[in-house]
Amino acid sequence: MGYRAVFAVREFRAVFAAHALSTLGVVVAEIALSVLVYGITGSPLLSALTYALGLLPYALGGTLLSSVADRFPARRVLVVCDLICAACALGMAAPGMPVVALLVLRVVTAAVSPVFQGTRAATLGDVLGDGELFVLGRSVIRIVGQSGQLVGFGVGGLLLGVVSARAVLVVTVVTFLGSALLLRLGTLARPARPGSGGTLLRSSLSGLRLLFADRRIRALLLLSWVPPMFVVVSEALMTPYAAGLAPGWLGLLMCGMPIGAILSQSLAGSLLGPRGRARLTLPVAVFSSLPALGYVFEPGPGWALLLQVLTGFGIAYTLGLDQWFVAAVPEELRGRAMTVMTAGLMTAQGLGMALAGLAAEFFPVHQVIYGGGVVGLVCVLAVLRLVRRTEDRTLSPRPAR
Repeated sequence: MGYRAVFAVREFRAVFAAHALSTLGVVVAEIALSVLVYGITGSPLLSALTYALGLLPYALGGTLLSSVADRFPARRVLVVCDLICAACALGMAAPGMPVVALLVLRVVTAAVSPVFQGTRAATLGDVLGDGELFVLGRSVIRIVGQSGQLVGFGVGGLLLGVVSARAVLVVTVVTFLGSALLLRLGTLARPARPGSGGTLLRSSLSGLRLLFADRRIRALLLLSWVPPMFVVVSEALMTPYAAGLAPGWLGLLMCGMPIGAILSQSLAGSLLGPRGRARLTLPVAVFSSLPALGYVFEPGPGWALLLQVLTGFGIAYTLGLDQWFVAAVPEELRGRAMTVMTAGLMTAQGLGMALAGLAAEFFPVHQVIYGGGVVGLVCVLAVLRLVRRTEDRTLSPRPAR
């Protein structure tokens, strides 16, 4: 069974196309908003803040709004999230919109992102089942996300070269509306999951307590968050690391990690079965921190590009993690679990980037990347101990609650 079997499912094709459109819209909107804010203010700080505000609200949205993914029908949640993003992009494109309002709209789109992504991940279980197809479907979604970054930056740059930033934002409105239409017409209407009553906040927090009370789920959440927190260190510091190189090198180095991630997930999904991916999950999670150790030698651009590609290869551990996670989470908590996983992942990456930037204020960049690899390796090994202690939970039937 491979990716062809996933695309044979009509409903998944609609989810795939919608994800490609919305990802493109998000990336292009980020670039356009950054250019728009900088053009209005001339402030590099405020321009950079448009990117930071895309990560910071994840923790809040994932914590307080996680029950949305379970208490409302999934298709309705996905369509409404796309419509909210379209409305925000349209507001950003409005002439005379104050910078504060632009940043508030950015926060709104970022706050609904974990809800959208968690609901979509849970929906894949409904569309593809809980087995092999679900894992491959999640892999495809990640590949689209990585590819969307590469394509989105290129498309955004080209559009900004011929039209204004506000006009580019109008284009992203079309991508969000297109995604909403595909989801509305291409996916089935399913009822809300059972057991998600009570107020929105209370249901979200109670779901969070249930997830973290389970040793297996808690260990797998840490496994999904800790390696990426350190993997992003080199990417976050690539601009200062590439200072003084020929202009084209920075773009190549930034592409290295997404390329490695796309190749590794494609190969693991195509060539390995569930058992093979499960066996490689923990070793590959450890491997994800190893390429950063090569920066101790302050490598030249060619070697640094190779290290970035190898770092991207470490992302393949998530395929085995997905099959463990969906087996560990009860059906009634799946939407909340996927939302929390997504929110925690983005928050961990944002924290890793911030700490890396802070450390680089006091130490040479290549030493910070190397140090991130060392600390990351220690932390990943600690998480692996927790995961191994709960491995029997994956092999035995889930106990009744």
